[in-house]
Amino acid sequence: MEMLSEGPIRTRREGAVLEVTLDRPKANAIDLKTSRIMGLTFRAYRDDDSLRICILRAAGEKFFCPGWDLKAAADGDAVDGDYGVGGFGGLQELPHLNKPVIAAVNGICCGGGLELALSCDLILCSDNATFALPEIRSGTVADAASIKLPKRIPYHVAMDLLLTGRWFDAEEARRWGIVKEITTPGELLDKAWALARLLESGPPLVYAAIKEVVREAEGMRFQDALNRVTKRQFATVDRLYSSEDQLEGARAFAEKRDPVWKGR
Repeated sequence: MEMLSEGPIRTRREGAVLEVTLDRPKANAIDLKTSRIMGLTFRAYRDDDSLRICILRAAGEKFFCPGWDLKAAADGDAVDGDYGVGGFGGLQELPHLNKPVIAAVNGICCGGGLELALSCDLILCSDNATFALPEIRSGTVADAASIKLPKRIPYHVAMDLLLTGRWFDAEEARRWGIVKEITTPGELLDKAWALARLLESGPPLVYAAIKEVVREAEGMRFQDALNRVTKRQFATVDRLYSSEDQLEGARAFAEKRDPVWKGR
């Protein structure tokens, strides 16, 4: 994919890892144009077989993302406008994204910014990160968070955060399992890259199957979802069970060596 070196979204790649940086001073708020660029960026990541892992980060130390750009809205951006192929922030509604995305959260992460982080698979944050869902104060609903949070953390905790809009810190985010690890601001990106390198060495077809099964099974009965897996009715599972990589995994185990994953 083409690397972007300027504009509100910058990208760089090393090996099979893509780093996406939200850089929209002063606060990294997302307007319609930025959201559409993000959607195209994450779609390109999804469709590029040479890329396996993505890191989403933000420029600066004070803000990760406060979500929707209210100043742009005041200037005419419609809150129900065209967010692009992936919905708000490019991730929330992007179909068939069967590759891992790691969020590296620094500073303020609130509203749609927190919903953007929740759209990632793993979240690391710096110890100066603060979180909130303050939509109630602007008379609107945190729609994606209202759907996702009660399924991921205790119901009464999710309702506390949604109904009060209160701020919570990195330690509380870790306590509820929202974030995987807390680092210093200076170590955050290095930690994210270390995690990305670990995942880069893993089996991409298995990752794809995990993501599709987890996503599709969310609204299914356990036995129905399991039947679809065992009958190879998920496209990623069918591809995995017919792949060279699955044979390689078995051979590597038998030969007591590390597997070499080819993604095919």
